Amino acid sequence: MFSEIGSKINRLRLDKKLTLKELSQLTNLSVGFLSQLERGLTTVAIDSLDNISKALGVDINYFFTLAKEQSRFIQKSYEREIVFMDKDNFIQFHLSNSLGDKNMFPRLVEVYPKRDNETVLTYTHEGEEFIYILEGILTYYYDGEKTELYPGDSVHIRSTLSHNWENNTNKIVKLLMVSTPNRFHESQQDAPAQKI
Repeated sequence: MFSEIGSKINRLRLDKKLTLKELSQLTNLSVGFLSQLERGLTTVAIDSLDNISKALGVDINYFFTLAKEQSRFIQKSYEREIVFMDKDNFIQFHLSNSLGDKNMFPRLVEVYPKRDNETVLTYTHEGEEFIYILEGILTYYYDGEKTELYPGDSVHIRSTLSHNWENNTNKIVKLLMVSTPNRFHESQQDAPAQKI
């Protein structure tokens, strides 16, 4: 997935006759990072990808294959599509057939075990998040506190305070996540950047 995103960024940048340095100045992202991203050698947070999409004059959805909008309010398990994937840390799956006209963004997340050399940094964005642990043990950081969450535990936070998670076990953690705002809602396309 990230090689596809990188290829699309490279193609758009060259079409607009921008150098990596010029794109770096427009996005406040380093030339080295952008170069690695274009070659599919690194992952990208949604807020950084949003900055890139704005600098290149496209909607962020350009970089994702979104679930086909359907009028059905039910989504069968076999219809589920990947919405975002960090090849080393997690995969997020759509839990809705139509995100364009909804306020909440529901998804199933599979969090992979943390690598030994990985540092988890907290972040903030507008809105709220609800997380329900389905399987495994998740280490959760919120506003300077660290908590272990077990199956059946839930978290409901304001996303404007620093937060993040990590999986310190050797098994995949599965969780249900619902957040606002829905970055894929039509009204949010020009909203401030956030992480998915």
